[in-house]
Amino acid sequence: MKRNWFSRYTGIRNRGINPKGFHVSQIKFYVLLLPLSALMLLPILFIFSSAFKPPDELFAFPPRFLVVNPTLKNFSDLFSKMSNAGIPVSRYLFNSILITLVTVAASILVSSAAAYSLSKKRFKLKRILFAVNNVALMFVPVAVTIPRFLVIERLNLLNTFWVHILPVLAMPVGLFLLKQFIDGIPDEVIEAAQIDGASDWWIYWRIILPMIQPALATIAILTFQAAWNNAEISTLYINNESLRNLAFYLSTLTTTATGANAVAGQGVAAAAALIMFLPNLIIFIFLQRQVMSTMSHSGLK
Repeated sequence: MKRNWFSRYTGIRNRGINPKGFHVSQIKFYVLLLPLSALMLLPILFIFSSAFKPPDELFAFPPRFLVVNPTLKNFSDLFSKMSNAGIPVSRYLFNSILITLVTVAASILVSSAAAYSLSKKRFKLKRILFAVNNVALMFVPVAVTIPRFLVIERLNLLNTFWVHILPVLAMPVGLFLLKQFIDGIPDEVIEAAQIDGASDWWIYWRIILPMIQPALATIAILTFQAAWNNAEISTLYINNESLRNLAFYLSTLTTTATGANAVAGQGVAAAAALIMFLPNLIIFIFLQRQVMSTMSHSGLK
């Protein structure tokens, strides 16, 4: 069998971009990437470690990164405060789950439909609209707090359930990623479906969505994090306690505990932080392969 150019010039058999087996030539990548991976895992390890630290280790000086004598007292204190709340914690949890599910589904639908229109359809102001979306990427959320409040007030969304969902639907980064991903779909595929009499809705549902599943998984993760961890909306726009979410409840619970007892409050806050972090970690573990595929396909062309 004739050797390829890689074998001729290096003397090493080409095993592909992502070979299944191990080769000695891969050692240099492990030497570089393993220390970086360990460094990136440190914040996650710290969150888990802090949640099980007793008070003397939480306030130890110099600070200890890893827990020495793990304890479950932080979680017992947190659940004890939850049980003594005026409104059952199950109400906050139900609100968070419902808000997150509806927001993720609606965000995927809106972002993918808009991305398909900007990528494959022809209409006036197409480039200007996409440029406006890219400009919106430069603004941090705190910079638009006042304009957002005024818009929500004019739409009569204050103290309603929809105020949790509608502001999160407009995700400039989601539209950008999906549009770049759809740009990689050949126009010939769309044209062939149109020749066969397929409608825009059929093309979008049967062709576009199945071909952009990795990008949809990425948008699902980003939207999930934005909705699940969002305590700002319950703070600024909601007065009815039964409409607030779990993130707000845990933040106020830990703030109250810290004010009453700084030592116990830090333990409760660490346990609450771990509880809020776990769903984000779980969903990323299940969808991380799709996220990596999105990052490799949606770069600037």
